[in-house]
Amino acid sequence: IPGHPGPAGFPGLQGHMGNPGPPGCLTPSPGPSGDTGYEGLQGPEGPAGERGPPGSIISSQGDPGPIGLPGFPGRPKGQQGVPGPQGLNGNPGPTGDIGLVGLPGLPGPPGRTGPAGDPGDVGQRGFTGSQGIPGLPGDPGESDCRSLLKSGFLLVIHSQSVKVPQCPEGSSQLWVGFSLVYLEGQEKAHTQDLGQAGSCLPVFSTMPFSYCNKAACHFSSRNDKSYWLSTTAPIPMMPLFGQEIISHISRCVVCETVSPVVAFHSQDHTVPACPPGWRSLWTGYSFLLHTGAGDEGGGQSLTSSGSCLKDFRTHPFIECQGARGSCQYFANLYSFWLTTVTHTQQFTTQRPGTIKAANQQRHKASQCHVCLRQQ
Repeated sequence: IPGHPGPAGFPGLQGHMGNPGPPGCLTPSPGPSGDTGYEGLQGPEGPAGERGPPGSIISSQGDPGPIGLPGFPGRPKGQQGVPGPQGLNGNPGPTGDIGLVGLPGLPGPPGRTGPAGDPGDVGQRGFTGSQGIPGLPGDPGESDCRSLLKSGFLLVIHSQSVKVPQCPEGSSQLWVGFSLVYLEGQEKAHTQDLGQAGSCLPVFSTMPFSYCNKAACHFSSRNDKSYWLSTTAPIPMMPLFGQEIISHISRCVVCETVSPVVAFHSQDHTVPACPPGWRSLWTGYSFLLHTGAGDEGGGQSLTSSGSCLKDFRTHPFIECQGARGSCQYFANLYSFWLTTVTHTQQFTTQRPGTIKAANQQRHKASQCHVCLRQQ
């Protein structure tokens, strides 16, 4: 801390007296001013002043300074180094304990159904063996006439596939064959009832008949045709020949039953029930009639089991041209089915429409039921 100021210095020496001026008038006038004297010398420094009181030991805290600027980014990370050499194989560890039995896995998805295989060729008939030893006499027959009722009623079942159908329980098989719908000769149709045994031919041929006149008989020399129930095989774009035809012809069986069978039609999308005293054989769709080339065709009796086909298809049969030996699904093949009719639609004008979806076509077709009378 600075001390008090020292005392003032000594005054300087007096300057020289100026010269007297010339004699003036009676009234003396002041003479000119003398020259200014020289500045006196600086006096010696005075003694030090007394020390002042001590200052405050603790200073007051200043205000916080402004926020500093962000620092510069750090140095970038170094690049990945080259991988080192592979280490040596370690010693094998000890054998671990046997793990717990795992839980059974979830069942896998069902596999795809493979295509139906071609049926094998019919084997050759064996030679007739030697006559055996006569058997023992049989038991006496029943006293009533029930045994006489086991014959006379024929049942035909069409599978609409390459698989031969089975006769129902309580009946016996007579023969198996191929499902014939109708024949065309001389541009005239000759239909077969699919519920009668004549619709199940034991042997297939695109031309199963010949025609005769007064002079001779002729075979496969005209454009005659045959029509057969088809299968679920995909419809081809080109005609079928030879072994290609097998997968497109429905198989059938003829059975002997103890009582007659009848088809019942609901004209609804629900299956009708068998009447009391009758048992079920199969259900299906009400097949009414069919037409082919030249507007020729035929129909089914609605009481016949042939009017109740197990599967509904817009092309339930195929045309085979005898002379050419080929079969094909032509565009002029039409099938007709009983349709569903509600009670409110009776005696009213029906609205026209086109149904393309397969499930809606089945829903619109009438359901049917083939039943066998019980004894």
